[in-house]
Amino acid sequence: MLKKQLVMIVFTLAAITNYAQVKISGSVYDEYLEPFYNARISSGENIASSDEEGNFSIVLSSSTLPQTIVVSAFGFRSEEVTITSFDKKVNVVLKENLLLDQVVISASRVPERIIESPVTIERMGLSDIRKNTSNSFYDGLANLKGVNSREGSYGFKSINTRGFADFANTRFVQMVDGMDTAAQALSYSTGNFSGVSELDIQSVEILPGASSALYGANAYNGIMLLNTKNPFNHTGISTMIKSGYTSQETGGNNPFYDVAVRMGYKFNEAFAAKVNFSYFETEEWHANDLRNKEIDTNELIEGTVNSTPNYNGVNTYGDESYIDLILLDENIPWGTLLRKTGYTEAELIKNDFTSRNARFSGALYYRPFKNESLEIQFTSRLSLRDNLFQGISRLAQRGYYIGQHKLEVKGNNFYVRGYYTENDSGNSYDLTRTGGVLNNAANSFDYAIDFYDQRYNQGKSIEEARAFADRNRLVPNTSAFNTEFDRITKTLISDGGSKIYEKSSYTHLDGNYNFKSLLNNWADIQIGASYRNYNPESKGTLFNDKEEAVNIEEYGAYTQFQKKLFEERLKLTASIRYDKSDNFEGNYSPRFALNYALGEEKNHVLRASYQTGFRNPSIQEQYMFFSSQIKTNVGAVADNLSRISYPDSYYIRWDEQLGGYVFDTREVKGEELLNNSLLTRSVYFDTDTYTGDTYIETQYNELVPEVVKTFEVGYRSMFRLNNETNIDIDMNAFYSKHDNFVFYQDVTVPNGGEVYPYGNRQATAEELELPENRFSYVEDGVIVMNTAAYYAFSTGLVRDFTITTNANSQVESYGFGFGMHTKLFSNFDFGLNYNFIDFKYEDKDYGLFEPNFNTPKHTVKAQLGNENLFNNFGFGVSARWQDKYRWVSNFVKGDIPERTVIDAQLNYRIPSIKSRIKVGGTNLFGKEYYVAPGSGQIGQLYYVSWIINN
Repeated sequence: MLKKQLVMIVFTLAAITNYAQVKISGSVYDEYLEPFYNARISSGENIASSDEEGNFSIVLSSSTLPQTIVVSAFGFRSEEVTITSFDKKVNVVLKENLLLDQVVISASRVPERIIESPVTIERMGLSDIRKNTSNSFYDGLANLKGVNSREGSYGFKSINTRGFADFANTRFVQMVDGMDTAAQALSYSTGNFSGVSELDIQSVEILPGASSALYGANAYNGIMLLNTKNPFNHTGISTMIKSGYTSQETGGNNPFYDVAVRMGYKFNEAFAAKVNFSYFETEEWHANDLRNKEIDTNELIEGTVNSTPNYNGVNTYGDESYIDLILLDENIPWGTLLRKTGYTEAELIKNDFTSRNARFSGALYYRPFKNESLEIQFTSRLSLRDNLFQGISRLAQRGYYIGQHKLEVKGNNFYVRGYYTENDSGNSYDLTRTGGVLNNAANSFDYAIDFYDQRYNQGKSIEEARAFADRNRLVPNTSAFNTEFDRITKTLISDGGSKIYEKSSYTHLDGNYNFKSLLNNWADIQIGASYRNYNPESKGTLFNDKEEAVNIEEYGAYTQFQKKLFEERLKLTASIRYDKSDNFEGNYSPRFALNYALGEEKNHVLRASYQTGFRNPSIQEQYMFFSSQIKTNVGAVADNLSRISYPDSYYIRWDEQLGGYVFDTREVKGEELLNNSLLTRSVYFDTDTYTGDTYIETQYNELVPEVVKTFEVGYRSMFRLNNETNIDIDMNAFYSKHDNFVFYQDVTVPNGGEVYPYGNRQATAEELELPENRFSYVEDGVIVMNTAAYYAFSTGLVRDFTITTNANSQVESYGFGFGMHTKLFSNFDFGLNYNFIDFKYEDKDYGLFEPNFNTPKHTVKAQLGNENLFNNFGFGVSARWQDKYRWVSNFVKGDIPERTVIDAQLNYRIPSIKSRIKVGGTNLFGKEYYVAPGSGQIGQLYYVSWIINN
């Protein structure tokens, strides 16, 4: 009897369950009534996706009517559909979201509409990527308001906001799925070399300005988060084939090839995986800037190559060191400098301008409960590249490898992740050092004697005298040149060559928990923490680690409170973070923001915020120690200075017993770079660029982090002009104060004696009356140095250094921006934005500090397009104008002319084979331009691409 009852119960429950699991079917379309692939359909906890034909079926959460299902997709308005019949097929049309209605996560680490974000944010979603007119989605980021792209080479673009960056942009953080893409030891992003394939990108979110309150160190100028596609939602095989050619006056017309494949597969509701492979190869933009940069002013001088003895070309190498000809003839004016003939960039890379990049990524996704409440991800990203890079010098990066591996566990209210990043510099080498060592094959003093004899004794022209002095110079493409070139580029910098060795790694851990659900949605309260351990290894080629390894640990913790009040019109956001690094004191980064929504639909939002950011100097800035052709470059942190000593340094001292001067030796220690040195310009000064007195003691301390404090206000609005036209408007203005700017200062340390730093004492009458051979050097009644130091400076028994330190000058920056987006005539997308930014500073560094602002004051950008002009045919046009600006870097300084860049594309969709063919060009009708002196001039690029199933 009991068995019969159990069987009846089981059958009854099965019947009830079967009845409750009612399925409905339907189709999803876009605005052009094309099938919408991978739309998300939800009914309670049940989730489904539309297939390649736009069709779907889903189990309803109950068998009662009516019911509601929600159809959504990134970048599109969610549609709520009421189900009144189980038999009727559901048809849904998804329309693109207004820009400000799109959802972002980066601003507060929780999903929120852009219009509600407490700070300025820019976003590029799937529809924006599809409409992009540039060569890649990454290039297209330059069209966003307030975003600057620094095109160092074809493959390397450095994204930045709010100024103060060169190609090695250490003040801006770039992350892919939560992983920092910074080069491990140099602490700057490598652009998209190790980033995301065109086929796998889901969205890009950019926070301009200080973002350290949530993201920690180096989120100083801003942060960019690249999010990739989840294989649970994006399945199938997608391919991209792109080809075309670049056109440049110097480099000519050269083909390029770019291919990518993405495979995503959902095995079941618990397990999914994806793999990506992409590869491009092209001729790099040739760098051939032959203007002369003077060593004192570092300004660019137009002129003929080597027409002056003091020729130091921007893209010539080996002509950096010099000799003053007054040493050969006192009748020659002081400052008549002679440099050797340098080698061009083409000669030092043997005319191999090929840039190539191969990227592979694979990821496994596991959902133990077969839904999004808990997901485990394991990801690996690998990258191999050849390219040219411009930093302190120009580098030929050959076989450069980066690998990243991540394990992440995340749920509805938390995530915990850890990742490991490693890199290998391969066969990379420094062009400046290569040219210098090649030229050192001939004795520099003999070179000067030969030039002097021909020029001043024989009366020859500069060109003839230089040619005679160059008679033993290694000539490119000869066997002698090639043999020496191979030896130099295969010998480490620390051993006298130009090869860079870097096999560095770091480990990163971080996590976040949101208490919102535990508080019954009363407020959004988060806590988070992070830890990072750096293990740089360069064998002394980049860091001072030849004798002793460098290891640095960083950790941080933060919390954020967010609450909506007054019928959810007012939103309060308060955050604070604490960070600590081994070489620096702890740093607090607070943020406070207010939003207030106006209007019946709350579509007009005012906002104001106070934000802070900081940047830890990069490991290279901290542990720099290498000799250039002129000076030794040193990072001024205590640990690095303690590693430096010169035990047998000759100097002249007064001997009491002998009653005269004698030679002696002593140990010069690294700490003396700060407490026993003079500013080099105050010893060997140039009245055109130096504004201080002579013999000025160095007034700089150990290196500390940079800090920025920003006040910002903004307004966002969405409104309708009529039933067909919607307009987004986004305005913002900011003011920032910057402290402790990192810069490079030249100092000179005497081999003997003492310099009196920090508040020299007044000389007494007795001291002023001392015999000449015993006096301390006095200027304006102030003792500057003792006798031994004075004679060290007078006789050249000194050591010259360039230290990485913090400027005494305080910098302020400010700006505002305006952006709008609308649809004209129902289906023409139109966007326009303007951005203004500038800076000022009060000089407290004797005219020797100039911020690397490197950003135009005025920028205007516009886009116009239509995805379906007629019969699956679409187009897009974008234009960017910016005024002239000044470029400042340790490599070169110079003015950059204004420019206008126009990109355009035509596209045609072939729905039957799920393809899109695009034909486009960049910098159409425009002049060639360069982002910085020394980088390759950018010409035109024309391309044809074929994307299948994306």
